[in-house]
Amino acid sequence: MIKIMKTVFQILLTIAILALAYFCVDSINRPLKFIDEHEYRRAKVIERLQDIRSAQVAYRTVNGHYTASFDSLVAFVANDSLPMVRMEGSLTDSMLNAGMTEATALRMGIIKRDTTRISVMDSLFNKKPWIVDSLPYVPFTNGKTKFELGTATILTASQVEVPVFEAKVHNNIYLDGLEKQEVVNINDRQRKLERYPGLSVGSLTEANNNAGNWE
Repeated sequence: MIKIMKTVFQILLTIAILALAYFCVDSINRPLKFIDEHEYRRAKVIERLQDIRSAQVAYRTVNGHYTASFDSLVAFVANDSLPMVRMEGSLTDSMLNAGMTEATALRMGIIKRDTTRISVMDSLFNKKPWIVDSLPYVPFTNGKTKFELGTATILTASQVEVPVFEAKVHNNIYLDGLEKQEVVNINDRQRKLERYPGLSVGSLTEANNNAGNWE
């Protein structure tokens, strides 16, 4: 009986040691896994925000303003085109030294400047054929959540009206499914620094040259 109890005790002790070892290793690996996954997701979201920025800048080039509608932005990327100047010839040093301007050279036919059009897809996203349908959606949300998108016109310090846009997503959305406390900690750190607890590009309150808050 004593031998059986001793054997049972040894088995239980072994299980306890293995369980303790597992939890010790897991407590070390869990934060590391979160860091790796967080950085991976963050990079993908930033890439999508950069694509939105490229599309918005092109949209403004053609239309004179940004859009707050993803439907309009997607339709623009899929169907519209951008002007592209094709340059033939250039002014030589001797021409420049003689005071010749490009306008004069154009009139004389020495150089040519022809404006053609190229599709937005080919110009900006020729290596990303999937971008049209995916552009509005936050990565890692299974196509269910769109970025917040808005536009405004603000008055700069020099009293100039400037159109602006902003696209953003909260950390809680693209980090959903990861360790909740780690996400809470990230949000708290960013709030203490008076920063938006997420990723954003552009701004509705200042002319920041369409910068991302990760830059």
